[in-house]
Amino acid sequence: MTFLALLVLVAIAGASGVLRTANQQVDRIARVAGLTFSPEDPNIENFLLVGSDSRAGEDPSAPDFGAIGTSTDVTGNRSDTIMILRRDKHGGRAALLSLPRDLWVYIPSRNGESRINAAYQDGPQALIDTVKDTLKIPVHHYVEIDFQGFKSLVDAIGGVQVCADTPIRDVHTGLNVTTSGCHILDGVQGLAYARSRHFETLNEVTGVWTEDPSSDLGRIKRQQLFVNTALQGALAKVKGNPLSAGDVLVSSTGALKLDASLDVLGAASALRDAVSGGLEPFSPPVYGKTIKGNAVLLFGDGAQAYIDYFSGLSSTPPVPA
Repeated sequence: MTFLALLVLVAIAGASGVLRTANQQVDRIARVAGLTFSPEDPNIENFLLVGSDSRAGEDPSAPDFGAIGTSTDVTGNRSDTIMILRRDKHGGRAALLSLPRDLWVYIPSRNGESRINAAYQDGPQALIDTVKDTLKIPVHHYVEIDFQGFKSLVDAIGGVQVCADTPIRDVHTGLNVTTSGCHILDGVQGLAYARSRHFETLNEVTGVWTEDPSSDLGRIKRQQLFVNTALQGALAKVKGNPLSAGDVLVSSTGALKLDASLDVLGAASALRDAVSGGLEPFSPPVYGKTIKGNAVLLFGDGAQAYIDYFSGLSSTPPVPA
């Protein structure tokens, strides 16, 4: 989400001071060198967006410190979120494909099958290879954001509005919204909402909490809605006060990692119209299965249409069943 907001903010910020800040912040972004991508495509450009669950740099005094764990509790990096942003080079709305982290796939770096989430443990190139070689979806750029960056961006744009018919919570992530209606979530609660896999709603008559049975699939839908709402909030904030873009950029770019070849300002220009109109979200059909004792997800009927669209073989967006 930070990368998408960065593109939008840079693209629409016209004040010279903002553009100077943008250039300075782009220079601060960490780069991942040595990555190998798919050949350039004349029709589409795909960005592999990864939300890392790294706890590095977490503040022990932060209100969610216990909820998300520490770098000692959760060592190394895992991909908490995997999305593919598709840009049509001939115009049109940008599309976002969310891949469940429990998707069971062949991972080239391991010469065997596992959850797609495991590919990232072998490094960014292993995840890129899994997407482009196993799923047959080309990857042209790589973007990574960690927990700290996510929270910083949400706070910088003034929070993100989330609406619910009942109180909602997730005792595992620390999400706790005690009343129904629309609420502005800050960075801490926004992250807790976006990460929630044990999302619960309260029956205010019986007092009983009920967990969303869709687990990670429900989380994906909430993430997609959250990203679109955050993007529109960032747009509104910067259009109302272009100089505020500088604050948003300063707060967010330190937690980003991009591939060495990605021209941020060029990408911002290319994606300006497509992203500012909102992202068209997609989730491929999947079904659950137990394989070698693992509860995993496999692509279901109709998934090929999603792959064809994001691979560029089809120019027609898939129609969800």
